Amino acid sequence: MRVCGPKIRQLREERGYSLQDLARRAELSVSYLSEIERGTKKPSLKTLERIAGALNVPREQLVEADHPRGLDLGQRLRLLREKAGLSLTQFASKVNISPSYLSEIERGNVYPALDTIKRLAEGLKVPLSVLWGQGETLGQKLRLAREEQGLTQAELAKAAGVSAGLVGQIEQGKVQPSLKTLEKLGAVLGISPCYFIADDTGVEEILHQMSAEVRCLLMDPKVQSILRMVCNCTEKELRFILNFIQLYKRSH
Repeated sequence: MRVCGPKIRQLREERGYSLQDLARRAELSVSYLSEIERGTKKPSLKTLERIAGALNVPREQLVEADHPRGLDLGQRLRLLREKAGLSLTQFASKVNISPSYLSEIERGNVYPALDTIKRLAEGLKVPLSVLWGQGETLGQKLRLAREEQGLTQAELAKAAGVSAGLVGQIEQGKVQPSLKTLEKLGAVLGISPCYFIADDTGVEEILHQMSAEVRCLLMDPKVQSILRMVCNCTEKELRFILNFIQLYKRSH
């Protein structure tokens, strides 16, 4: 979790609080609060909650949302659940999973399947991207593509001629695969290795320029699967698709 120390300092000063004032309100030591503001200490979620409460702002406002990693899925899930006023038991019942499993997800001890993440997002009434995170990692992209094909890690590994353990480590972000490995995995999944390593920078800006109807359509898993197929097109095939789109727009 990346807490924005300068943001805490800014909010504190806007309210006319000294370090001592905010430390007293948040029940923290002055030295510890000072280190948090300078970015030399990483507070727990509980400490972050006390600081946010003392400043009367949501905890999310104290986190650097534009950091490439930002909050992990479990931390993001917990913040959104508590913001919705749901207990672990209430939310677990709502999305049809056990409270103990939900607790393990929030603590980062387990990573749920894509279908479970979708149910969690639906239960919180937020887009899947809010939980999935901005800018998918290589491991996340591999897992998404694999699950869309209905393959287990073992099945993908066997078809690609690699070990199931390696696939698991790639998906967890523990190892960086070679290009040769990506080519093997991509061949089984029917996608280009470029899909795994493409930079997502600028995607959000493009999405903001789209109409609400188009953005909604892009959330459809079938549409996303088609878009991933485009990644494997040759230049000639891609030009044909673009020309067809232009012809269709002119005729309508």
